[in-house]
Amino acid sequence: MNAVAIPVILMLILLFLKVPVWLSVIAGTASYFLLNPGVSSMILAQRLASSVQGLTLLAIPFFVCAGIFMNSSGVSKRIMDLCDLLTGHMWGGLAQVNVLLSTLMGGLSGSNLADAAMEAKLLVPPMERKGMSKAFSSVVTAASAMITPIIPPGIAMILCGSLANVSIGKLFVSGIGVGILLCAGEMICVSVISHKRGYKPTRKKGEKLPEGEAAKIIKSSILPMCLPIIIIGGVRLGVFTATEAGAVAVVYSIFLGLLYRELSLDKIITGLKETVISTAGIMLIIGAASALSWILTKERIPQLLTEAMLHISPNKYVFLILMNIFLLICGMFLEGNAIMIILVPLLFPIAQQYGINEVQILMVIIFNVSIGCMTPPMGTLMFVVCNETGCKLKDFIKESIPFFAVLVVELLALTYIPALTTGLVSLLY
Repeated sequence: MNAVAIPVILMLILLFLKVPVWLSVIAGTASYFLLNPGVSSMILAQRLASSVQGLTLLAIPFFVCAGIFMNSSGVSKRIMDLCDLLTGHMWGGLAQVNVLLSTLMGGLSGSNLADAAMEAKLLVPPMERKGMSKAFSSVVTAASAMITPIIPPGIAMILCGSLANVSIGKLFVSGIGVGILLCAGEMICVSVISHKRGYKPTRKKGEKLPEGEAAKIIKSSILPMCLPIIIIGGVRLGVFTATEAGAVAVVYSIFLGLLYRELSLDKIITGLKETVISTAGIMLIIGAASALSWILTKERIPQLLTEAMLHISPNKYVFLILMNIFLLICGMFLEGNAIMIILVPLLFPIAQQYGINEVQILMVIIFNVSIGCMTPPMGTLMFVVCNETGCKLKDFIKESIPFFAVLVVELLALTYIPALTTGLVSLLY
């Protein structure tokens, strides 16, 4: 335990100083080898290299690339029009569009920060013109972007699945139910607040669109909305693996871009550059996580923590509530990927000893990490959205209280009602 203390402390200090996650973790693990001359430093290099060679991880660059191409293909505007068609009659109008758009775009972009930045530019200005406050518009944008990592093909599910060696296909299926639950909770919250403040629908009840307009909107959104169905259906039916689904998504996104005549050669080249940069960062994080996991396993940290937890309480529900509290506190200070890298190898074996379903525990961890992304003082979504909209942090925090209440209730539901995370998985598998 003492041998791990210094590397972990060093890593946490670097993370607090906002040093990139991959560099913080590698620096921490490297210090372990420097302080323990009897352990060959070649192991660090081997873990960094070998851990990123798994075929499963090929899904990451594919889905990142597909998301970038989708955003460059005019898909966002078409799906936004569909969302307005579906929710324009509800209290909150564009705020409801914001939530639903994130849910539908989650299956296309996979990145919560990209989703938040896009919607902050696309929807917050018109929301303000409709009379909604800047703080409310910003909070809705950040809260809705939380749905993105949960709806397949979220990168968080690929990362967690690879760290815990759990079927990514099962996590994708589970993410559909959890994402819909989160979407419904946020839409109800938006509706209650909007009704109280008088944020009116974009269309009056019973008001009809111009003849043929609804059919035109639905027709233009059918092809983009087929992508999640193709991914989940193809993986479940065995047509292709989760990795191959990523390649299918890239080809499909290029097809849509060419069909809509909005994906030029320049946009493709720019998208490929963005994909390389994003993927390099994610792969460095995974390599660093593998090296850290090796150290934790060598020092028997998971086994010691398991024994300690079982000694504290043999009740799995006590473990789950303690885990949630711990993860929520971590989310206040650490970046989401860092939390998963450090804690999935520790918490997953303990959960297995308690007999908790592997899909449920990972989805609860991902949900906790998603909440952390907008939790002060270090929430990345909070900073990204406030930077784009010019919202003051104190106003954002005050406005976000009702949404946090909804998130905590849903977290408890996912924690203590396994069917919410495993029901669809059991049905399809």
